[in-house]
Amino acid sequence: MTIDLGLLGAHLRAHQVTPAAAADVERAGYGTLWLDASPPADLTLAEELLDATTGLAVGTSVVNVWTADPDAVAASYRRIEARHPGRFLLGVGIGHREVHREYASPYDTLASYVDRLAAKGVPADRTVVAALGPRMLRLARDRTAGAVPCMVTQEHTRRARSVLGAGKLLLPGHFALPQPDAERARAIARSAPPGTALGVANYANNLRRLGFTDDDLADAGSDRLIDGLVAHGDPAAVARGLLAHRDAGADHVGVYPLGGDPIATLLAVAQAVHGVGDQTRRGPRPVTGRGPRAWS
Repeated sequence: MTIDLGLLGAHLRAHQVTPAAAADVERAGYGTLWLDASPPADLTLAEELLDATTGLAVGTSVVNVWTADPDAVAASYRRIEARHPGRFLLGVGIGHREVHREYASPYDTLASYVDRLAAKGVPADRTVVAALGPRMLRLARDRTAGAVPCMVTQEHTRRARSVLGAGKLLLPGHFALPQPDAERARAIARSAPPGTALGVANYANNLRRLGFTDDDLADAGSDRLIDGLVAHGDPAAVARGLLAHRDAGADHVGVYPLGGDPIATLLAVAQAVHGVGDQTRRGPRPVTGRGPRAWS
């Protein structure tokens, strides 16, 4: 069974979302609501959000292998799929060495976790991986439906598509803030992720692979780095920044809202994107094989 993720996804943490907010997000035109920041294995909130909506998909971005028992996650998946068939996508990830003392052998640990989910009845085509580097992207390609990377630029999307190839989901997340004052937008971005996440090794290493320097990573991010990670400006500029991921090979673009009211930001972003015309049709973008730069 296929799952319709739509063009846009809304990334929110548990404390930012309620069933009523999920319904607002759906009415605004989002195809998916992504639960961020290591949701617990019982996935009760995902089920509540699905109960409150009619066609919205819900995904995890991501279940953390160190904090969520795979057997419990698989049981939750089976329960949700039985109640809401075709509307739930399980994103899994390895977390960060800065947070988890047991962090070791990230590739092997994540591969084993994915295998255990499969053995407990979670289909590969309903699992995606928070993959950044080439090796994790190959794991996503070979063992799951695709990748749900975050803290990435459009260049990362081009390179990731070259690794995943056609037929695999590529679902990048991008920060967004409709704020025409560039200095104000950058200050907001530096005071929260992405700026406060630049010391995380997984993210920093990936950004270096993309050509950013230690100077770019210092002091909560250079202008060049912040502008690469955040779509800001007037509504049209925000829409162009997000839709550039589609041009680079993404099937869907997740929106990480910045600012004091994340739901208001998401609603404004949806209005901006849908205002650009027929590029906002729901459904996956055909992969054109535009020949992105090789990445190994």
